[in-house]
Amino acid sequence: MRPGGEMRPKRTILCVDDNEQALSIRKLMLETRGYRVVACNNGHQALEAFKQGGVDLVLSDLQMPGLDGAGLVQKIKEISASTPTILFSGKTRLYEREMCADVFLPKGMYAPIELLERIRIMLVKKRGPKRPPAAVAPAAAPEPVRLPVAS
Repeated sequence: MRPGGEMRPKRTILCVDDNEQALSIRKLMLETRGYRVVACNNGHQALEAFKQGGVDLVLSDLQMPGLDGAGLVQKIKEISASTPTILFSGKTRLYEREMCADVFLPKGMYAPIELLERIRIMLVKKRGPKRPPAAVAPAAAPEPVRLPVAS
């Protein structure tokens, strides 16, 4: 909570996967950690949801029919280069392709807690410092230290 009792607004994650079960599990995991989740089961639907605004981070499967994860991330970065993106896939060799995602995670090779920590760090970096430092008058230059000269 912020001073005055107001709650900090929830961060919104656009979660994309053509596997309904995986999407449901990820959505539940993120919502129980306090995130707002916009769930989409294909890249075109996700791109339209992103264009509506309010998305803080994109978490997408790489391999999907139609607009795949790499194509989705590329289009999102064209709209908003500062939006953090995470791609994941069961096919690690596909990462050798040029991609615009900020992070790539191979499916099954990371613990859910690792994913949550990466999301948290990426959102903090996007948001920047919690509050700007107080304006302070520039300090006077320190006096140089003069060492006694041995005679």
